[in-house]
Amino acid sequence: MILCIGEILADMIGTVKDGSVWYERKAGGAPFNVACAAKKFGAEVMFAGSVGNDLIGDFLINFANKQNLDGILINRDVKHNTTLAFVELDEKGERSFCFYRKNTADYNLPYISQNVFTEADTVHIGSLMLSERAGFEYAESVAKRARTAGKIISFDINYRTDIFKDRQSAVKVYKKIISYADIVKFSEDEVEVFTEKYIEKELSDKLVCISLGGNGSEWRYKGKSNSVPSIKVKPVDTTGAGDAFYAGVLSRLDKIAPALWTEETLNSAFAFANVCGALNTLGRGAIDCLPDLKDVTRAMAK
Repeated sequence: MILCIGEILADMIGTVKDGSVWYERKAGGAPFNVACAAKKFGAEVMFAGSVGNDLIGDFLINFANKQNLDGILINRDVKHNTTLAFVELDEKGERSFCFYRKNTADYNLPYISQNVFTEADTVHIGSLMLSERAGFEYAESVAKRARTAGKIISFDINYRTDIFKDRQSAVKVYKKIISYADIVKFSEDEVEVFTEKYIEKELSDKLVCISLGGNGSEWRYKGKSNSVPSIKVKPVDTTGAGDAFYAGVLSRLDKIAPALWTEETLNSAFAFANVCGALNTLGRGAIDCLPDLKDVTRAMAK
């Protein structure tokens, strides 16, 4: 069972029409994307997050209830509005973000009961909450509880420049949560932010997952590494592609002890995950066009 904890929000995806920008509302939030994707890829999944007591919160709760997740704990925050992420796409489907999240619900998260922790094998923690003190303290508390309970801890960097005052303070906060993790996911750009030196020296005992866009992905683990190619697609929207990729990794490794993460196991998991991410770029939004296990299996067989 994978327990995903963190932001659930509305992605407002902009399109230019007749000189104006039109926004299409989609469910999103990196850990929620991972939860929905991992479920479609065959894993058992629970999700915990927070929305406001508002129209967007209603939409997200209704959406979450239709995703066939094995457990949902979404706090309805009466003091804070639901978080929004405005997304604009370029001609290649690459996206730029702008968050609307001052005093919003995403970092005011629900308490996770011990019963829920007991059911989980992997605890996946989102990063958006880290920009606020309350969110960081929550994330560290969850990480400590998961470590004490002997769970595999997953952390997605998902670094966003517009929610931190500067890179130095952001990296400092991130490194505290990374220290608890067993699996850490970076993009190519995030490797540059945290530096190869840091990853090589400080994270050698962790499974490091690096998404490489159309070039696939790379894994590094205990002195070994490999680059795994992906299939070729023509992206429509890359929103959530990294989340779909990471959900593929987590779904393949769920219930497999780290001692059994062999080169063969990791190569297989990352090949699967690459296809998950690639297929998710063929439609708009992070979740609506997710492939399912049959779609991924079929694409891998070609």
